[in-house]
Amino acid sequence: MDVAFIDDDETLRAANVQALMLAGFTVTAYPSAVEALEEIDAAFPGVVVTDVRMPRIDGLELFRRLRRRDEELPVILITGHGDIGMAVEAMREGAYDFIAKPYALDRLLVAVRHALDKRRLVLENRSLRRRAEAASPGEPLIGETPAMQRLRQTLRQIADADIDVLVEGETGSGKEVVAQTLHRWSARASRPFVAVNCGALPENVIESELFGHDAGAFTGALKKRVGRVEHASGGTLFLDEIEAMSPALQVKMLRVLEAREITPLGTNEVRRVDIRVIAASKADLAELVRQGSFREDLYYRLHVAFVRIPPLRERREDVPLLFGHFLGRAAKRFRREPPLLDAAVRRHLDTHDWPGNVRELAHYAERFALGLASAPAPVAGEGGATLPERVDAFEAMQIRDTLAACQGDIQATLRALGIPRKTLYDKLKRHGIDQSRFRPAGD
Repeated sequence: MDVAFIDDDETLRAANVQALMLAGFTVTAYPSAVEALEEIDAAFPGVVVTDVRMPRIDGLELFRRLRRRDEELPVILITGHGDIGMAVEAMREGAYDFIAKPYALDRLLVAVRHALDKRRLVLENRSLRRRAEAASPGEPLIGETPAMQRLRQTLRQIADADIDVLVEGETGSGKEVVAQTLHRWSARASRPFVAVNCGALPENVIESELFGHDAGAFTGALKKRVGRVEHASGGTLFLDEIEAMSPALQVKMLRVLEAREITPLGTNEVRRVDIRVIAASKADLAELVRQGSFREDLYYRLHVAFVRIPPLRERREDVPLLFGHFLGRAAKRFRREPPLLDAAVRRHLDTHDWPGNVRELAHYAERFALGLASAPAPVAGEGGATLPERVDAFEAMQIRDTLAACQGDIQATLRALGIPRKTLYDKLKRHGIDQSRFRPAGD
């Protein structure tokens, strides 16, 4: 929440700076436009407030030079009575606002707050565009939170181990992306990746789909068919929603995992298969074993390596990065410029629980790219909508915004928020905010 205040009158400059600081802003004062121009560039995360009447370079010329550096940098002009016409002309050129002397303090504070809100959205939209451009189309498992860093590290550790893997994660969390990543990072990458959704195939065809059949094996089996398990030989077999597999099929799949062989329907021929199996479940398989609905021996045979994908609500700080990636991808596909975020959409990204996880966020980005997305008004009693939850979400958003504006500098953040150090650290811990992520790269 930075404010650059420029005025050659030392008394007025000191009074205004003090008033702005008491209101919670971080203020840098300059006695002349020359000094301000030496430090303010397109990356400046705040608003410029400048007097018009100054020697050497006046406020209007300062505004025009800053506009050439960044046409979206908000500049508020402080004018005398005789300068109002000139200030109006400057607003036509793009100045954010002008305040005529003498002015009430509240008039200045309101203008600065509104200008900072606009600046924050501008910088966030730029950040989203940069992230969208930087993200490789094939980049797997986007996210910089500790949970995602650990997940990528785990996948690299087990990718070449050629062991079966059990992946658990909520709907839309990216279980198939994890499986594809393991395949791509393994020595089997050049061989087939075969995905089977056990919950989508009807019970009367799933055995044939998995193991294949000979001609005449059943009514309608007019010719021999290679099953998906055999087709995956040499590569990776991905069994999604394995919790939906029937008890009878679980027995047969256990045999495949133990012996690495299959017997197609309608034949007694045993065929060897060289496969790596990655099974995925949106349910807690250990709990299903306790309930008796999933075989214990199959569970432990799959549980050679276990991977849990964290839901999006446990890594909220990844949401802007993911949204920027999906928005850039959608805009490219729809052949249009990514629209700019407004405050309502930004608040929705920060506070929504994303029960559909990454898939829901990707679809929201697509609707936003098409101009069809709206940020729903919170409803009491729904996820994240109670008053305490709204207050918590707003508090977390303000802390993140201030850390971003202060580039992770704790001292500056403390001054801007006006709270004790211990209180800030308590809130960082409670909201799961890592202040180091807001520091410039290389610091």
